[in-house]
Amino acid sequence: MWLFIAFLAIPLLEIALFIQIGGAIGLGWTLATVVVTAVLGTFLVRNQGALALGQVKSSFNQMQDPTEPLAHGAMILFSGALLLTPGFFTDTIGFLLLIPAVRASAFRAIKARVSIASFEAANHTHRPRRPGHGQPDDVIDGDYTEVKTEADQNKRPSGWTDH
Repeated sequence: MWLFIAFLAIPLLEIALFIQIGGAIGLGWTLATVVVTAVLGTFLVRNQGALALGQVKSSFNQMQDPTEPLAHGAMILFSGALLLTPGFFTDTIGFLLLIPAVRASAFRAIKARVSIASFEAANHTHRPRRPGHGQPDDVIDGDYTEVKTEADQNKRPSGWTDH
């Protein structure tokens, strides 16, 4: 129900803001402001997105929890969509989401409302399973010693090896 209210209220709010701001500064300046915020927002989203992608890669490389960098990346993506949507309210929310402290606060608020029931890390110490084979327990490790017979000692190397 709240989603329906948001889809109804946000366009009405944007129309009201366009009328109020357009009446105060004029149509030309209003349209120019909308275009400039879209261009500036695109530039900022691109830079912030590259930083977030670097943080995600770094967390994967260091085997750390990538949840926060992924959430920041999702919020940056959402802010880009808001900044490309014409309107003053959506631009304000979009620019706020580009501020790292605001994203961190939003992440903490969302994290407080989400509970994780279980988490399982992949175990990279086992060998990958081969198709058609059972559990990794079917692998037998062993040592061997080459036993040379008298016939083997009289043979000369074939030339194909360095022996």
